[in-house]
Formats: sequence, C-alpha cells, structure tokens
Amino acid sequence: MGPFAMFPLGSVLFPHMPLALRVFEERYLVMMSRVLSEKPAEFGVVLIESGREAAGSEAQRRFGIGTVARITELGATEGDLAVIAQGGRRIEVVEWLDDDPHPAAIVRDLPELEWDDALDPLRAEAETVVRRTISRASEFVELPWDADIELADDPIRSAWQLAGIAPLTPLDQVRLLRASTPAELLGELVELTRGAEEVLTTDWSRASDGLDEELASLEPPDADGSEEGDAPHDPDSDGEPGG
Repeated sequence: MGPFAMFPLGSVLFPHMPLALRVFEERYLVMMSRVLSEKPAEFGVVLIESGREAAGSEAQRRFGIGTVARITELGATEGDLAVIAQGGRRIEVVEWLDDDPHPAAIVRDLPELEWDDALDPLRAEAETVVRRTISRASEFVELPWDADIELADDPIRSAWQLAGIAPLTPLDQVRLLRASTPAELLGELVELTRGAEEVLTTDWSRASDGLDEELASLEPPDADGSEEGDAPHDPDSDGEPGG
C-alpha cells in the first residue's frame, strides 16, 4: 500500500465506532482535501503516545497500530471542517513518512477477527460488565455513552463496540485494539473494565466523602447557637428524642 494519510489523535478509534472531528489546522485541511478526492475517502487514526495533537512528527511519538476512518458526513463553518467518520479495518504502521504537510505512513492491514459461537457466553459477560460499569460510573463522572446504548447484532461488530464504549484509558484501549482473536479481545475487555469499575466508583466515592467532610467542617454553628451534632430545641416538640 502506498502512502496513507494519517491523523494522530489523543484518543483511540475502534472498528465500527463513530469519530467526530473539527478540522481547522491548515495541514489537516490539505489532508482532507486530498482524502476527499479519492474513493473511498479514508485516513488512518493512531493514538499519540507523547506530545500534543497540534505538534508535528518531530515532536510526537505515535503508536504503531490504528484504525482506518471512512468519512461519512461533512459540514463546514468559517475556517473549520466538521468531519464524521466510521471506524473500519485495523492497520499497522510499517514506516512513518515525512509530513507533506500532514502525517503519512506506509501501512498494512491487520487480519479481521473471526467469530466462534462458543464465545457467546463470554460476549454476553463482557456486555453485562461494560453496561454495569457505565451505569455505576455515570453516578460519579460524565461519560460519553449511555448504559443502554444499542449494539449491532453481529458479534464481531458488537465486541468492538463494547470496547469502544467501555470507560477505559487510551492505553487500555490500545491494548484491546491489538487483540488477535475475539477471545483475547473479550477476555481483556472484561478484565480491564472490572478494574476500571473499581477505580471509578471507589476513588470518586472516597473523594465525594472527603469533600462532604470538608464542607461539613466549614459549616457555621446553627442560628440558635448550638454546635454541630447538638439537636436544637424545638419549642413545639413533645420532648421525644429523634423527632
């Protein structure tokens, strides 16, 4: 495969997941112009290992595995291009090329995952764990996906979609993107999501408790002069404790 247009990002794109971009840098506007002149209109997405999205290749380190994004919708505002794309096949970078003016690379396609019906229970377990984690974690943090989001009927598509909606770190997502079998993908997804559930719910719960205690310590005495913990006298009460 010849030079392939690449868009390094601070996030991971999974197969069968949507990608929304606001393109405003000149080099990427040039890239989009070139990509849109070809059919299908595609470019590669890889996670930035270090460096900023706005930096050039000399100031970035990028992971060598990514996903092809196929453009499905376009919109334009003054100076910006709104791009909606869909994740497709996975790719591996063979060689990074000089920016001209945008990043480009020689890439090769990675094999598609092949489904085995014996994995149905594992896929069901992964869905349960991911949906439960989203539901519980959404009580503490804002997440981009709802727990009841609809998935594809195809098991491979839905497996990738579960990986895409699970509240994981980009490094965990890259690990999933490297999976060579559906069993590896689903097994690691369950393991990583369970770990994320514990971190998200426990840490935020502790932080919330600590904040409540701190706020309580700052509360002024009640208006009648009683200190925190004392029950102020209610002149209309019958004298029974506890109200």
